[in-house]
Amino acid sequence: MSEMQSVSVDSIPEGAKILDVREDYEWEAGHVDGAVHIPLDQLPESLDSLDPDQDLAVICRTGGRSARATAWLDAQGYSAVNVNGGMGAWLEAGKPMVSDNGQEPTVR
Repeated sequence: MSEMQSVSVDSIPEGAKILDVREDYEWEAGHVDGAVHIPLDQLPESLDSLDPDQDLAVICRTGGRSARATAWLDAQGYSAVNVNGGMGAWLEAGKPMVSDNGQEPTVR
């Protein structure tokens, strides 16, 4: 079994495909513009919507759920890396975010 790869928010390349596995209320409060949102518990039935040939940077709030999602995706033959520190680290790094609730984007 291969070692799960993790990346820092600063090492995610421009234009990378980001998969956000947080719950709906977390996504609505703030997320990476252009990210794909599939809550962790819906990932198995939504797998077909992801391209197995595309590298995925998987993110959650702090890194726990995304680590589980990354390991599972790797086991399915997908190319996925876990984003260390999750959206908390993204926010701290001053990376751009958008919200779906009309409020200032934040991390819940």
